[in-house]
Amino acid sequence: MSMPMQKIETVDQPRSEAAALGQLAMFEKQTKRIDDFRNMLIWGDNKLVMASLLKEFKGRFDLIYIDPPFDVGMDFSMNVAIGDENDTVEKDQSTLEFVAYQDTWGRGTDSYLHMMHERLVLIRDLLSDSGTLYVHTDWHVGHFLKSLCIEVFGKENFVNELTWHYYNKMAPISQCFPRASDRIISFAKVFGRHKFYQQYEKRDKPVKQLKRQFIGGKAINVRDEAGVVQYQMKDEKRLDDVWRLSMLQPADKTEYLAYSTQKPESLLERIISASSDPNDLVGDFFCGSGTTGAVAERLGRRWVMSDLGRFAIYTARKRLIERQRSLHESGNHYRALDLYNLGRYERQWWQHEALNGAEEEHRRVVLEFFQAEPLTNAPSPLIHGRKGPAFCHVDGIDSMFSRDEARVLAKAVAEAGGRECYCLAWEFEMDLRLTLSALDQEFKVKLKPIQIPREVMERNRKSPPPFLEMAVLEAEPVYRGKGAELSVDIKLAKFLPSLAEVPTKELESLKERAMSSGFDFIDFWAIDFDWHSEKPFNHHWQDYRTRKDRSLKTVSEAGFRYAQSGSYTACVKVVDVFGCDTSVTVEVKV
Repeated sequence: MSMPMQKIETVDQPRSEAAALGQLAMFEKQTKRIDDFRNMLIWGDNKLVMASLLKEFKGRFDLIYIDPPFDVGMDFSMNVAIGDENDTVEKDQSTLEFVAYQDTWGRGTDSYLHMMHERLVLIRDLLSDSGTLYVHTDWHVGHFLKSLCIEVFGKENFVNELTWHYYNKMAPISQCFPRASDRIISFAKVFGRHKFYQQYEKRDKPVKQLKRQFIGGKAINVRDEAGVVQYQMKDEKRLDDVWRLSMLQPADKTEYLAYSTQKPESLLERIISASSDPNDLVGDFFCGSGTTGAVAERLGRRWVMSDLGRFAIYTARKRLIERQRSLHESGNHYRALDLYNLGRYERQWWQHEALNGAEEEHRRVVLEFFQAEPLTNAPSPLIHGRKGPAFCHVDGIDSMFSRDEARVLAKAVAEAGGRECYCLAWEFEMDLRLTLSALDQEFKVKLKPIQIPREVMERNRKSPPPFLEMAVLEAEPVYRGKGAELSVDIKLAKFLPSLAEVPTKELESLKERAMSSGFDFIDFWAIDFDWHSEKPFNHHWQDYRTRKDRSLKTVSEAGFRYAQSGSYTACVKVVDVFGCDTSVTVEVKV
């Protein structure tokens, strides 16, 4: 099933910085950006992603590495840092991760293998005849996956079963030898035509190698005066199928991201170097924190990555922007990055599978979890329930609650004699709060935007999940200079996160901090100084926290200059520590 992908962001960093400073012509002469291909980071189910890629990329991938989940008890929750200090908060797994993972393992190993078989077939079709697949696994399902790969690729195309021995893992005492290795299975699309370049590693201790002298075409051992054979020292050896590489540890300040499934760059560097050439196309469709793309970018490869989890995509995006910056600053080549998604298919799937396709059933489920009373004889088709003195509106499962919809709803509530209405929706249009304030003044109706929480899609859930108001974001322009020297920056004025992915047990303790120190929850923010609703968000400037530097600017330092006087719209996008996006537009007059 092929679905259209929507480009939602473009990252030409640092080209946009130069453009913002009015130095684009000079930059274009100096840039190391390669414009033959725009790397792709895609948010969505990899089955649908790969099916959608076939139209353009069938037989074009030179290397694909995947690190699929292989533990039935796997936990996607993790701790994330907040603020300038060393505070952390637990982040729950996202809706999509939960639904997809439970569906995969819900019927045991058979359902997992069925899921993997579908994806391996797509990978085979995406690979070029000289391409290679690497599948990262461990003792849980490694033997099953190897058999599955033999079925899809043929046993004649088996290349290697590598052992990654991570010697620095601290294993608990148990009734077995400590497990300290993963398996990486590799298969060629066509064995013998696949690319392979022998790799070498430095020895822990140099090994003596016999030194010989050739005289008259015959090798003769060279001895010293005492008759002892002389040796030369060699400090590297050819890699075999056991790789001794340490796991990432929190002490690693340069690479460690505290992402639960993150793999070391040294591991991916060996794979990419062994099975691809510069400018080759590399894929990873369980990309997690984005290690494959980060290494591929550094080694001069093109790449396409995807992941189902929003937090994974956010983590990879920030990491790859940082990689772009570092490559540019060191004078090395890099490529631009585009971020895509596949739309709202995940909720469509839930509607089809769990709700029998009925919008009425969707409203009933949402109102039930919201602990509101459905109204059978509502005064308006836009009013679906009541909670206390307030009406309730449940937006469509495939819709975004818009400003126009808010106006019609406010009028309907006023005509029905209501003064308050909860607006329950999956997504809200940008700048909605400004419109809601105006409608409150006009109709004397307070509309409360409430995001429908991910837990409503959980199977067999009985207790109501927390329903929280949408995040609040306010920003304003900052003008510097006059006339031809006039430049514009953006100042963050207010941010209140929604806390939608905070586990219930931590919610109350974080609400107070969010109200008093909302900026502590910002991990990344970016500005498109010339935003148009019909175009992707263009990263003209961004700032973000890193593990080494937890500080965050609240006023941009772009000094953006517009080519002509007039009115413009800037868009500000904030990503909180849980990976949730919030955007607002700012009117700029120059």
